[in-house]
Amino acid sequence: MTCVRPHINSFTPTKRIMTLCIYTYKITFEEVPYYYYGVRKQKKENEEYFGTPVTHKWMWEFYTPKKQILEIFDYSDEGWIKAQEVEKRLINPFYNNDPYCLNENVGGFVSLEALSKLGKKLYETKSGMFSRTKEKLREDCSKAGKITGNKHYKNGTGLFSLTEEQKLENCKKGGKIQGLKSKELGIGIFSLTKEEQKEIGRKYGKIGGAVVSEKYSRSFTLVSPTGEIVTGKNLHKFCRDNNLTRANIQMVIKGQRSQHKGWRSV
Repeated sequence: MTCVRPHINSFTPTKRIMTLCIYTYKITFEEVPYYYYGVRKQKKENEEYFGTPVTHKWMWEFYTPKKQILEIFDYSDEGWIKAQEVEKRLINPFYNNDPYCLNENVGGFVSLEALSKLGKKLYETKSGMFSRTKEKLREDCSKAGKITGNKHYKNGTGLFSLTEEQKLENCKKGGKIQGLKSKELGIGIFSLTKEEQKEIGRKYGKIGGAVVSEKYSRSFTLVSPTGEIVTGKNLHKFCRDNNLTRANIQMVIKGQRSQHKGWRSV
């Protein structure tokens, strides 16, 4: 295969542009099946523009690019927004899925490959997020999370675009996927022996039970056989500690029984 470097005169638009405008375009290459989608806001009439790639810039230098103008928009803020929306729709089906798609970001979301390369570079040069202390980074992440969360809540996007049923279903799917991955890698709870798993289950089962009981139990007030007024919240524990029958005490509290083992309602 003979590789030909691109020349300016290789650009032949499908539509002749006579005035400044905004347009979406697709870059293809004569020698290879790779492609690239983009949006352009003209700076001068009939400019010869082939995109501004960063990660895959070598493709433009090594092969022969061709540009196809897909749709033209008004030279205005509204036209720019519409063009960006069209670009997103063009890229989304292929982004991060089709190996021939050269787009590394769409709608502000960058591919994992590009993020990995950028992160490694920032780490090596101690710049960007790696130039900050852990405390400052934690503070900035907290602020960014609140801002993003409030924005999604206001616009009804992201997690807030889902119904309660959809959220629950997504949580179930995520839990299953994470569980299978942990089991496959032998990490998390799957890194423990059966005995260790049982011990943790018993420990946290007791803690969880106490928390739930404290949160959802109703308060009660009774008079003891000695005339002392006793107030509590966990009736089940109270009956167990004082050797009382819970059903009988509940009848006393509701006024359906005068007393139980000397305990009576106020």
